[in-house]
Order: sequence, then structure tokens, then C-alpha cells
Amino acid sequence: MSDRVTRDFDAGAARYDLLTQLNPGYHDHLDRAARALAEAAPRARTLLDLGCGSGSSTRALLRVFGPDVRVMGVDASAGMLARARAKRWPPGVTFVQGRAGSLSELTAELDDPVDGILACYLFRNVPAEARNPALRDTLAHLAPGGALVAQDYALPGQALPRAVWTAVSRGIVLPLATVTGGNPDLYRHLHRSVIEFDSPSVFADRLVRTGFSGVEIATVPGWQHDILHLFRARRPLERGHA
Repeated sequence: MSDRVTRDFDAGAARYDLLTQLNPGYHDHLDRAARALAEAAPRARTLLDLGCGSGSSTRALLRVFGPDVRVMGVDASAGMLARARAKRWPPGVTFVQGRAGSLSELTAELDDPVDGILACYLFRNVPAEARNPALRDTLAHLAPGGALVAQDYALPGQALPRAVWTAVSRGIVLPLATVTGGNPDLYRHLHRSVIEFDSPSVFADRLVRTGFSGVEIATVPGWQHDILHLFRARRPLERGHA
């Protein structure tokens, strides 16, 4: 995430939860992503929530995995992390400031290997030239056999999903951000970043070329069909492991 985008998230943090509550399906989709991670790593005890923001995705992990799981939430935005830390959490939840691609110094305090990583609405915000290194770093911090679930807006080549996304962004999201004081610059970035992000097939290919195995893609029903996608992948087992 660039410094400019990080500043946009800082400026929009105070109204971020309000705007996501006004987004039909937002929290259901986070739960869906957390369930996908649980299906891939059902015995996971230590998780990373990359791009945790104000903690909504962290809460989804707790709803699915239970309150005893250890979760480290990581985000580049100090403003978003302040919102997350202000909420009530079980003892196993911590939040640290950091970026995808630089996880070594953050995970050094973890006693156990990372069994699963959730990254909702993250990699779209990683500059294109840094995306492959960030994915390699993510893979390196997963235990062998561990799973990654990344959920994000990603447009295929068809004109209709792009037109729907632009209409919703300009006609609903940006006006709501303006009315609620939610930093319109952040939501202008949201629209632009989705247009510029990898197509689903390109991002899936990045995962494969990075070294992930078992890469799967799924979309959602409703108006976000072919706009919001879930990517699930694993770190391969090392030779000699069952």
C-alpha cells in the first residue's frame, strides 16, 4: 500500500465502520471468507489477518474459529488500527502496524507457525510491482499445508461487471462517503483500484507462479457477481510430511 493510500485510510477511519454497515452483504462476505479459510485449515490455531482494517475481518475469524484462536491483525493504517484496538477482544487477538511483504519482524513474536492467513480487500491496494513479492512473503510465513484466503474486488474482461462497478461506485458509494464525512478520496481510490487491479485469472496465476497450490476462485451472487471474488490456496506440504 502506498503512503498516499495509507493516509487516505487514516483520514477515512472514523467513518469506515459506518460505511461498511451501509454496504449490503459486507459482513456476510467476510464470514464467507473466514469459513473458506476454516474449511481449508480446520485445525488452525494461529492466524494472520492481513489488511485487518478496523477489525471487521478479525471479528469474522472469531465467529468462525471461536474465541480461543490466536489472531494477529496487521494493517498499514494507524488510524484503522486505532479503531480496531478500541474494541473488545479475547486475549489471543493482537494488532500490529505493518505491510504485506514485510512480515518477518511482525511474526517473530508468535510461538506457533501460522496455519492460515486471511487477506480481505488487501492485495488490490498493493502496488502492482510489489504484488508478487508480497505474495511470496505471505507464502513464506505460512506453515507447510497452511491456507491463504484472499477476498477482493476483481473484474474479468467483460464490460458488464466494469459498468456495474462504476455505476455503484459513482452513484452510491462516493455520495454516501461525502454525506457521512467518510473521506471521499478513499472511495475514489476504491473505484480506481478495482478498475486497475488484476483480473481474477491473472491474480490466480500470480498465486500459482508464487508457489501456492490448489488455487480456487469463486464469486458471489447478487449485484457483486463477477465483481467480488474469493481466492483460496495452500502452501504445499514439504517433502517428508504427510
